[in-house]
Amino acid sequence: MVWSVAGDARYPDLVIVGAGLFGLTVAQQAVGHTGACVRIIDIRDHIGGNAYSYMDKETGAEIHKYGAHLFHTSNKRVWDYVNRFTSFTDYVHRVYATHDGEVYPLPINLGTINQFFHAHYTPAEAQKLIAGQAGELAGTDPANLNDKGIQLIGRPLYEAFIKNYTGKQWQTDPAELPASIIKRLPVRFNYDNRYFKDTWEGLPADGYTKWMERMIDDPRITVSLGVDFFDESQPYNKEALKAAGVPVVYTGPVDRYFGYELGDLKWRTVDFKEVRYDEGDHFGCPVMNFSDADVPYTRAIEFKNFNPERRDAQNPDKTVVWEEYSRFAERGDEPYYPVNTDADKALYVRYEAKAAAEPNTVFGGRLGTYKYYDMHQVIDTALTAYEEQVAPLLKK
Repeated sequence: MVWSVAGDARYPDLVIVGAGLFGLTVAQQAVGHTGACVRIIDIRDHIGGNAYSYMDKETGAEIHKYGAHLFHTSNKRVWDYVNRFTSFTDYVHRVYATHDGEVYPLPINLGTINQFFHAHYTPAEAQKLIAGQAGELAGTDPANLNDKGIQLIGRPLYEAFIKNYTGKQWQTDPAELPASIIKRLPVRFNYDNRYFKDTWEGLPADGYTKWMERMIDDPRITVSLGVDFFDESQPYNKEALKAAGVPVVYTGPVDRYFGYELGDLKWRTVDFKEVRYDEGDHFGCPVMNFSDADVPYTRAIEFKNFNPERRDAQNPDKTVVWEEYSRFAERGDEPYYPVNTDADKALYVRYEAKAAAEPNTVFGGRLGTYKYYDMHQVIDTALTAYEEQVAPLLKK
């Protein structure tokens, strides 16, 4: 892997804009299958996109710079692929929520239900209870999120665990949000509080950044950081590459690529507030949701607890927590989640048509396709994009 600053105009076989999982996967595939020379550029000062992580010296915790990243998949192709570059811990994700001064397991399951109602319902009794708590909304098809939530899981559980949490996420009264945001709310009528249901799950044993460095550990791949694709003073810019006919894989915001000429696609972003504690463990779990409106943040992440296998290398007297605050993104913010209103979807269709007509350019990743993806989905779409779109460009 060669780290450099773009300084000459000798173009490689392929330029990839964005050093996130989509771009790294395509780069690895291009080199592995064709021996192509690839240059990856990224405006950030690190590889890995939003999955980038680093070690906190004081606590020994691996910090996920852009929020908690948890690898899970049932896709054997993806699982086999990622295991070429990293092994995984046996971490199983479990989430807890604080409501009214009490901690409950999530997703809502029989344990949550019995604790909340101070009962010992059987699965059948709990199902009957929840069905009856939808009240007048039972059997209806509500248009707004608030009524949809009540219809799905009943008013008491919805108001305790979903309503205010969702309101904080969206900065909007759930009664004013479309029901499509929560087409379903998982409720488990057993005591299984494993968050994901996928076949494989874990965290990269040596951390996310080591994993991604191995993906592009090849002298035919050059990485240039701090490089803006739209800065015409550097040689790997949009107009120069287009004029030279160099194939490009673009993983930045699709509306930015076209100069926002059709309008801005809307995103949500998150802000983090770091809090350090003079104790070894503050929450006793990696992720604690805060379901009540009087707590301004949606959840807190205690990074040490993602890696109990590293306990001997961590500081037993210090821990670090990031509180997560959600808001609508503006230009210049890190886009995390597409808002996906009907208007946004219609706008993306128009951008998608422009992207399809762009010569020698493949759009991919969350930002390039205006979709929310988990990591395994990004890798899967990158593998497919390489086979179906990138490989043919390299054969021309």
